[in-house]
Amino acid sequence: MEKKENSSPKIKKENLEKKSERDNSNLKLEQVEDRLPEQTENKTEVLSKKNELSPEDKIKDLEDKLIRTYAEMENQRRRFEKENQEAYEFGGFNFARESLSLLDNIDRAIISFKNDENLRNNKNLNKIIDSIEIIKQDLVSIFKKNGITPIECMNKKFDPNFHQAMLELEDNTKDAGTVIQEIQKGFMMKDRLLRPTLVGVTKKREEKVENIKNDEKKEEKKWFF
Repeated sequence: MEKKENSSPKIKKENLEKKSERDNSNLKLEQVEDRLPEQTENKTEVLSKKNELSPEDKIKDLEDKLIRTYAEMENQRRRFEKENQEAYEFGGFNFARESLSLLDNIDRAIISFKNDENLRNNKNLNKIIDSIEIIKQDLVSIFKKNGITPIECMNKKFDPNFHQAMLELEDNTKDAGTVIQEIQKGFMMKDRLLRPTLVGVTKKREEKVENIKNDEKKEEKKWFF
């Protein structure tokens, strides 16, 4: 018996259209693949032309890189030396600043002994104070050997870099902003501020300012009339 064909003309037509589409897509892929090597070669040629340098240009480029590298190494070397020097000179900075409280306590102890009424009649009071003074001088000597020196401030112009104003005192005999009282001594460690000096500074009396204003008003009235 002969087999009957199950496919209709419509199905055959659809199969033929699908086959045609596959053939067309394969053809497009082949065309794209054929063009890809050409595009790649063109890009490679452009890049190679850009990268092509004369021997003189290559030497100059290498010299620039060497100069920059040497400069960076020199900067790092100087920075390292500076850090080592600062560590050597100021390694005990915090320790020195904390040690200043010893001097403050010694000064307070001397003042306390001198003002104590019960100790004034003691024959050994001066010996005790002298012993404390010796300890103080030894400590000051150690500080000085390590570059720690007191800040001189009395009768000098107030400087916020070294002084810290705690109060203002009326005084017309000196210029405003002059240090006339040292509340707590300040110290320097070489060229670095270890502790600012607590000071009292002068200011002009308000009465004088008011008198000047009154005189100015009187002068204005004279000119007005």
